[in-house]
Amino acid sequence: MSKKPALKNPFAPEIRSEVEHEEHWVSVSDLMGGLMMVFLLIAVVYMVQLEIESRKMRDVAVLYDRLRTQLYEDLLEEFGPDLPEWGAELNPDLSLSFYNTDVLFAQGDHNLRPGFTDILDDFFPRYVNIITSPTYRDDILEVRIEGHTSSDWGNEPPEVAYIRNMDLSQARTRTTVEHLLRLPEVHDERDWLKAHLTANGLSSSQPVIVDGAEDPARSRRVEFRLRTDAESRIETLLQGQ
Repeated sequence: MSKKPALKNPFAPEIRSEVEHEEHWVSVSDLMGGLMMVFLLIAVVYMVQLEIESRKMRDVAVLYDRLRTQLYEDLLEEFGPDLPEWGAELNPDLSLSFYNTDVLFAQGDHNLRPGFTDILDDFFPRYVNIITSPTYRDDILEVRIEGHTSSDWGNEPPEVAYIRNMDLSQARTRTTVEHLLRLPEVHDERDWLKAHLTANGLSSSQPVIVDGAEDPARSRRVEFRLRTDAESRIETLLQGQ
């Protein structure tokens, strides 16, 4: 007896096509799912790293605030009674400004007047004793001595006045630093001071403004300004962002 030929399923090609199509989408779905997991992992790692950096920033900011506050309080306790007599002012940003132009320098001259010499002889050894103490010594990067002038120079135009005041302010800070380093009371800290003390003549770039106008008398000043390691750490973290 002869066998009947097997009936062919007319829908078989379509079924196979659908199966292959479904398998194709399953593999694509698996791939997309895997990619999404990778992106999610990258996002999580990024967020964790961001939180770590933010925590570092907060820690350094807290450290800086505590250091600055404590140092300001110690300086104020030491020099508070003397500031009015010296014609000086201590600011919370750790700058100490000498404003009494009748004491500092003669007009247009860079040599220290005797009155300012006496003030520096009293002030600086005590100042050095505080900033080089174990509490602060390793956290101070720079002791800036800044010379500031008013914006005028007789009848000279502003551009000429600025350059002449720049020369004058730089000469005054150099004279001040030279005098301070010669004080016998700071001899033991001279190497530390040479590594940290800087002279900065700023001309009239930072005038004192009162009621919207420059106060020439207060613009002519000498400032002692401290830069701490905490500030440097903040700058480093910001640059690494």
